[in-house]
Amino acid sequence: MDHVQAMQERKALHTLLAKRQEDLPPRRMKDSYLEVILPLGSQPEIREKYLNVHNSVRFGRILEDLDSLGVLICYTHTKQEAQPRSPLSIVTALVDKINLCKKIIYPDCDIKFTGNVSWVGKTSMEVKMHMLQLHDGDYSPVLDATFVMVARDPENKRPAFVNPLIPESPEEEEIFKQGEFNKTKRIDFSTASLLKMAPTAEERNIVHDIFLNTLDTRTVSFRSRVLPPNSVWMEDAKLKSLQICHPQERNIFNRIFGGFLMRKAFELGWATACSCGGSRPFIVSVDDIMFQRPVEVGSLLLLSAQVCYTEKNYIQVRVHSEVYDADTREHQTTNIFHFTFISEKEVPRVVPKTYGESMLYLDGKRHFTATVKEI
Repeated sequence: MDHVQAMQERKALHTLLAKRQEDLPPRRMKDSYLEVILPLGSQPEIREKYLNVHNSVRFGRILEDLDSLGVLICYTHTKQEAQPRSPLSIVTALVDKINLCKKIIYPDCDIKFTGNVSWVGKTSMEVKMHMLQLHDGDYSPVLDATFVMVARDPENKRPAFVNPLIPESPEEEEIFKQGEFNKTKRIDFSTASLLKMAPTAEERNIVHDIFLNTLDTRTVSFRSRVLPPNSVWMEDAKLKSLQICHPQERNIFNRIFGGFLMRKAFELGWATACSCGGSRPFIVSVDDIMFQRPVEVGSLLLLSAQVCYTEKNYIQVRVHSEVYDADTREHQTTNIFHFTFISEKEVPRVVPKTYGESMLYLDGKRHFTATVKEI
């Protein structure tokens, strides 16, 4: 009832929305800059929530914190002094990229998050965040993250305009241009998706070579396949899980918090990489998490993790998230997650059997190649 009442009260905020972006005062990058300390070292009582079995920090919890901070930074960017409450509903649209430069995050050292809005469209904002950890009196970098948030009306039904962003220096101009470039790159990547376009000639050759390498030479048959040495069939490199979405994990709009979805997807992805590689995997990169539709409280959330591609010590995992409606018996995709892990030892090569698995393999290879290029 608290959530129902809160949403009723938010309806009255519609009158505070801007009719045009030009009616909103421009902001600078430093206007939205925030620093937040996670006092794992100085407040041991909060450590338990972040601790994993390997005596390091649970990365899933960090994903939750980054999601919350990204939203907070956007509310700071759009804050109007005359308005006690914001009429905007700011939600995560996608996680563009998270790159880590440290394998281990220590559970007994303070963590500092910093971030600001780095690019703005009409109704969307790109947020760049950094995480650092305290060692010997100095903060050293752990990861860089880029999220894209969208502003919607008070009831989270339609897009809403946000304050424009004015770069103030050549460095900020470059950051803003990078945000524009990131947007273009996402569009290009989506346009070339294997769900829309055929693989390239080089990719077709890769798939055919895999097919030839798995044919049983003792038979003259397209169907008889043999697994090469130090390999695993793709169909044997996957795990699934089910979550019941309880009210505890909801946001103010009575939907399931995006950070919770990311944590659950990451933990299943990690377990899948662990079972495939046979040793402890470390997260290297997260990219291209698209929030396609909200998850309602009470939903049955089905997560499917698949190792799509492996190379030396690297494991590329794709996690598909969907909700199941018990009344209509329909499944609807809510998110796709892409995680790149590195294992302590060389991992078996994952081998597709079917055409569909071959497309997953090529998609995983594309994401892995893009990640390696960046790191």
